[in-house]
Amino acid sequence: MTVHVVGTGENLWSISQRYSVSIHTIVSVNGLPSTTALVPGLALYIPDNSLPIRAYQIKAGDTLWELAELFKTNPSSISPANPGIDLKRLRIGQVINIPSPIKLTLSTLGFLVPSGTTTNLPIIDSLSNQPTYLAIVNYAYTSEGFAYAQIDDSAIIAKCKQLNIIPLLMIRNFTTSGFSAELAGGVLGNATYRQNLIASIVNLTTSRGFGGVSLDLEFIPPVRRNDFNLFLQELKGQLGQLILNVNVHAKAADLPTNRIVGAYDYAAIGNIVDLMAVMTIDYGYPGGPPDPISPIQWLEQVINYAITQVSPQKLLIAMSLYGYDKVVATNATKGLSVLAAQNQAISVRESIQFDYTAKSPWYRYWIGIVEHVVWFEDIRSYIEKYKLIDIHQLVGTTFWQISLPAPQNWMFLKMDITVI
Repeated sequence: MTVHVVGTGENLWSISQRYSVSIHTIVSVNGLPSTTALVPGLALYIPDNSLPIRAYQIKAGDTLWELAELFKTNPSSISPANPGIDLKRLRIGQVINIPSPIKLTLSTLGFLVPSGTTTNLPIIDSLSNQPTYLAIVNYAYTSEGFAYAQIDDSAIIAKCKQLNIIPLLMIRNFTTSGFSAELAGGVLGNATYRQNLIASIVNLTTSRGFGGVSLDLEFIPPVRRNDFNLFLQELKGQLGQLILNVNVHAKAADLPTNRIVGAYDYAAIGNIVDLMAVMTIDYGYPGGPPDPISPIQWLEQVINYAITQVSPQKLLIAMSLYGYDKVVATNATKGLSVLAAQNQAISVRESIQFDYTAKSPWYRYWIGIVEHVVWFEDIRSYIEKYKLIDIHQLVGTTFWQISLPAPQNWMFLKMDITVI
C-alpha cells in the first residue's frame, strides 16, 4: 500500500511509471474523472505490492526484535516506515508503524437507505466482501410504539444472505421533520408504548429474517436515560442470540443533562448490547462553520473516553463516506460523497490542502464572489482512523452510507484489512 500526493506538474503517466501500476488501475481505484485530470494535493491510493502497515503503541518492555517477531517481519523493514523516530529508544505510549503480512482484522457495519432494488442490489454486490453487517435504514415507529417498514426491503435482505452479510433492521425516531425528541421520549417514558416497540421490533426482525437490530434513537430527552437503558435491556432479552447494535452520539465525558448526549450512558449500554457504535462524524455539522467532518484529535478524545466505559471488543467508531461543501458567509451546507468532493476539486482546478492537526483534507473555491470551503475524507484520513482502531483494538467501524461512492476506502479494505 502506497499513498502518493500529487505534486505541481505531475501527471498520471509519470506516477504510473514510478510505481509500476497502470494508469487504468490508478484511475479506477481512485475514481478519477479522466486520465488527465489531476490537481496538486490530491491523494492517490496506489495498490502496489508493499506490505500493509500496522499501527502499534509501545508498551513497557517492548523491544524492536520482539515486535518484529510478533508482526512476522524484521527490524530492518520497520525503520523506513518510521522516519524521524529513534527505534533504539522506544518510549511507552509512542505509536510506530510496522509493515506486516498480518493484516488488521475488524468487523464493519455499513448503513444503507433503500431507494429501490435496481439501485441498491448492484451496490451491495460491488461491496460483497467489505460489510460484516448491513443495517437497512427502513424502519420507523408510531407515537404508541408500533414499528413499521417504510418500503419493501425483502430483496435487500435476500441479497445480504446470499453474500454472507448479516442484515440488521435499522429503526430510528426519524420523522418528516427530522429526529424527534418527543417521539423518542414519549415512547421510552411509557411502559405500554415501550413494550409495543420491543414486541413489534422483535416480530419484524424474526419474521423478515434479519440477523439483528441496529438502533439509531437520537436526541432522546436526558430524563429518559434510565428508561432507554431499561428498553435496551428488555429488547436484548427478547432478541436472544440476535445482534443488538446501538448507535450513539460521540462524547469525551459523561454529560447527563446534555440534550444531545445526555441519555447515552455508555457503560450501561455497553453492558447490554452486542455492539456500540459511536457516531464519530459531523464534528463539522450541517449549518455550522466549515470544519473537518471527523478531526483525528477529537476522535482520539472520544475513543479514550469510550474505552473506559465499554469493552473495545464491543466498540465501533464511525467513518463518513461524505463531505460538506459550505458557503463561508452563511454556512449554507451541501452534502456530497467523498468521491464527488475529490472530483469537484479537480473540476474547479483547486489544490487540495491537508490539515495535519485534524488529519483531514479540504479545499477552497469561489463561484463569482461567493467563497466555498469543502471538508471531506480521503485515503490519508481513512488510514489515520484505521490506525486508531488498530492501536486501541476496537472491534471495527461503521460507514454512513454505502450508496455514497468512496472507492479509495473500499480498495484499502480489500487490500490491507481482513474484514470478518
